[in-house]
Amino acid sequence: QVRLVESGGGLEQPGGSLRLSCAASGSIFNIYDMGWYCQAPGKQRELVAKITSGGRTNYADSVKGRFTISRDNAKNTVYLQMNSLKPEDTAVYYCYADSRERVLAGILRSWGQGIQVTVSS
Repeated sequence: QVRLVESGGGLEQPGGSLRLSCAASGSIFNIYDMGWYCQAPGKQRELVAKITSGGRTNYADSVKGRFTISRDNAKNTVYLQMNSLKPEDTAVYYCYADSRERVLAGILRSWGQGIQVTVSS
């Protein structure tokens, strides 16, 4: 079983920056894709950014040029640097990791508990 622990959220003013971290631990043979989703009140959860184990990234159009996803494979940790924050970035952010517990096991997706990001003056 893989456990994901997020940190770094909070309240920030428009135009400010926050950095989210998500560390994976537990039964990990290999981690493939990692990423972040967000869910605003009354809306569906949507992909913010994802990164492969080789470092290839994808971003939602709404965050391109403002957010940067990165990862440290040695630490099984993914980061989301959020710059030029806007009020519409306000949401609960969830990290995920697609991993295999052992060499012949299937790839499973694990989720963090979610962390609140609020952008407001």
